[in-house]
Amino acid sequence: MARRTKDDALATRDRILDAAELVFEQRGVSRCSLQEIAQAAGVTRGAIYWHVENKADLVKAMFKRVTLPLDEAINRSADPDTADSVLEVRNSLLNALRKTVADPQLQRVFVIKMQKVEYVDELLVVRDRRVNNRAGLIRNVEVGLERAMATGRLNRRTPALATAIGLYALTSGLIENWLLDPSAFDLVQVGEQALDAYLCGLTLPASTTPART
Repeated sequence: MARRTKDDALATRDRILDAAELVFEQRGVSRCSLQEIAQAAGVTRGAIYWHVENKADLVKAMFKRVTLPLDEAINRSADPDTADSVLEVRNSLLNALRKTVADPQLQRVFVIKMQKVEYVDELLVVRDRRVNNRAGLIRNVEVGLERAMATGRLNRRTPALATAIGLYALTSGLIENWLLDPSAFDLVQVGEQALDAYLCGLTLPASTTPART
């Protein structure tokens, strides 16, 4: 009985998060109430408060459920056992683009995160979590790049942190612009070309790169 109760609770939680995704995508986060989400999920408002404390908590749970696997893929670039950390960083970011194209739910959550959330009032904590999460991802990419620089795989002309921030901005910018109009370009093809061009510049000997003016 206890197992069934737990399974029922998890199923209800998933139903609430599914409904939140759809309602937030349609109306935006700030324009939706928890009552609307409860109705869409077919549960009472009290059932929502059993699983989350408030709307901000609901948004965080929705983001975590869908984007966590993507974060884990990027975090693997910091694995010290990786034979080629540059290739691992490149493939992790490219894999993020492939998952975005292949997963409609991931697309929906990215649209909410990038276009449908106003980070004000109670949702400021969601912004803070996003900032902290971004910092962690960038740090893991930086660790992989530092290893590559230590072995001579990348030149040291650009600091590892600046390079990691650039890679993150490149990847997230491609995703954000593709979501605005998926017909504008092939996210995976263009993303692979852009990543390779970026990383290629970092693998050139410093003496062959254009002088700064």
